Amino acid sequence: MYPSNDDYVLVLKAFSGQMDKMKDQASELLRRRRKVALNMPDSFEVAGMDAILDTFSSVISGIGMVIIPISGFGLLVGGIGVMNIMLVSVTERTKEIGIRRAIGARRRDIMIQFLIEAATLTGMGGLMGIALGFGISALLNLLMPDLPSSVPLWSVATGFGVSVAIGLVCGLWPAVRAARLDPVEALRYE
Repeated sequence: MYPSNDDYVLVLKAFSGQMDKMKDQASELLRRRRKVALNMPDSFEVAGMDAILDTFSSVISGIGMVIIPISGFGLLVGGIGVMNIMLVSVTERTKEIGIRRAIGARRRDIMIQFLIEAATLTGMGGLMGIALGFGISALLNLLMPDLPSSVPLWSVATGFGVSVAIGLVCGLWPAVRAARLDPVEALRYE
């Protein structure tokens, strides 16, 4: 019907449970119509949805192998930013730390305070990222209803957990630094 085309796509639907039979029948018919000799390989390809899904999965895996290092680098840069913000916070609040230590706060109390601040800072960033993800998913569902999008619960929990963990890890050094301040020197600091 289309002699100028090099490639043709035929879409066939099998009865329930008869996919293999349908593929065999389609192959037999195409070999006869194309006059493919018995000792020659097929000059066509019969593929089911499983082959298309395998191709799609390999493409997604390739994309993931690129995105994971990029996001890891982004987390590293964000963690360094949080560490710098917390170090500035320790420096600006040296007198407050000295007063707290002078009236009986333990090193552990100071350290926990700064760790909670760092975790809260990154946790809020994680919540904003989760909200953005839900927003993008809802927008995709609105613009392309034939291609449904959803945000799995495991990705929400993982995203929030990783963001808080980055805050705790990167806030550890500033928290230790704040806890080790000498109260007398901290009270003199201006």
